[in-house]
Amino acid sequence: MADKFKNTYRIPPARWQDWDYGSNAAYFVTVCTAHRERFFGEISDGRMRLSETGKTVQVEWLKTPGLRPDMNIMLGEYVVMPNHFHGIIVISENRYNVKGGGVETRCIASLQMKKN
Repeated sequence: MADKFKNTYRIPPARWQDWDYGSNAAYFVTVCTAHRERFFGEISDGRMRLSETGKTVQVEWLKTPGLRPDMNIMLGEYVVMPNHFHGIIVISENRYNVKGGGVETRCIASLQMKKN
């Protein structure tokens, strides 16, 4: 762990280096606020009360499939907490991750690229 960035030690990334993160699979996503500030709301009486920023996080998460229809995305469970967000996103087969460079056409036929 000798690597430094701006004179601060860095930890190695938690991402698996041998995995293509564009692959069709389910992914567990966590986003934390800077310095663990409670930007997204507060827990009161055992319930999460979203701030305006927390409401924006929720709305934008729910918009994700519509923003990238070409990625064939489905959303799983999610939760907005005071200082972080957890969500499951499923990237299904799409034109960017079809093996062999083909383009899937709604499971009817596959168009394959010619090999040179």
